Amino acid sequence: MAPHMLTFLHTSDWHLGHALHDNPRAEEHGAFLDWLVDLAEAEAADALIVAGDLFDGANPPAQAQEQLYRFLVTLRQRLPLIDVVLVGGNHDSAQRLDAPASVLRALGLHMVGGLPRLPDRSLDLDRLLIPLTDANGTVAAWVVAVPFLRPADLPLVPDAQDALVEGVSHVYASALEAARARRIPGQALVATGHCYMSGGALSELSERKILGGNQHALPVTLFPEDIAYVVLGHLHLAQCVGARENVRYCGAPLALSMPERGYPHAVDVVKLDGERLHERRSVPVPRSTEMLRVPPTGALPIGELDAALRALPPHDPTVPEWRRPFLEACVRLDVPEPGLQRRVEAALEGRAARLVKLTRERTGTGVTFGDTSVGTLADATPADVFLMRWRQEFKTDPDPVYLACFGELLAAAEELRK
Repeated sequence: MAPHMLTFLHTSDWHLGHALHDNPRAEEHGAFLDWLVDLAEAEAADALIVAGDLFDGANPPAQAQEQLYRFLVTLRQRLPLIDVVLVGGNHDSAQRLDAPASVLRALGLHMVGGLPRLPDRSLDLDRLLIPLTDANGTVAAWVVAVPFLRPADLPLVPDAQDALVEGVSHVYASALEAARARRIPGQALVATGHCYMSGGALSELSERKILGGNQHALPVTLFPEDIAYVVLGHLHLAQCVGARENVRYCGAPLALSMPERGYPHAVDVVKLDGERLHERRSVPVPRSTEMLRVPPTGALPIGELDAALRALPPHDPTVPEWRRPFLEACVRLDVPEPGLQRRVEAALEGRAARLVKLTRERTGTGVTFGDTSVGTLADATPADVFLMRWRQEFKTDPDPVYLACFGELLAAAEELRK
């Protein structure tokens, strides 16, 4: 039998409903989803696989849920034969995703929020194993659609060195064995996972090491060599695992924190030839809202920061509010600056950028109380603690005016105690 060619899109970590420092991202997500439908049509994709974290939280806003289901309707209208597989991530509510699963499945859309089991606790293979068909309607691959696995999903493995890791291995081994029994020669095996793999690079602020922490990172040997491709989610930086091109995180389509602004956000186009990976390439996601940091690295004294912010491009009133760039301003402080927020906002008056984060870098020693020669806290006076804290934050000793103010506060506190 001639091998079947199959093309699918790999994406993950949409985080619908996300807000960046209280700034909603709904329009950005809408632009991405519209672009994704166009990409699926342009690539004549046979399938779309989303590897978890569809939503930013377990109780997403109604607008985020409406975005997801409107996207699925649009995709089905534009590509009536496309197979769609969505699995839950650690940010998702498994129960919320599974609630409409039977309705979606009747429409050819497969949603697996939590690990599906039958009443006898065996795996529900009809939900877990999903066939993907090529342009001719012939089954070309089987997806083992494993969502994020919580400890309660895992079997007890007697005498296991690491019960969590070996529990996950047992789930995958059982599901893959069942998939091998269903497929015929020429059909590929594809697996999904929303997990933290050993050696994966975490992004600052947006991710956490799940399933008990990094000591429970999953080994790449979890996925045998007969799997054509492993569709991974959770890490927002696109990367392969263990130098295996076919075991991959595609990354998030949007920067979900300011440190992620330099990530190459993309969707992967995967082509299978029979049982093996034929090609994988990343298609960059257009960034509809820019993210700026002033300065690009480090921090500026307040005067220099003022000048840099005033030099930013002016606001164009024809540009929608949601398209205005996000801005992180980073200032280096030698002394306190009580009116700092107002000063920065004044410098940005009439500028295109929106301030979402003001980062303060202080020039003090960073020495904690325990590292000083004062002794124990019981031996220290309030003035000792004040001076230590000041020197921890700033390079110079406090101006006499601050010492006088602190003295007035102490006197007022003593009066209250009488």
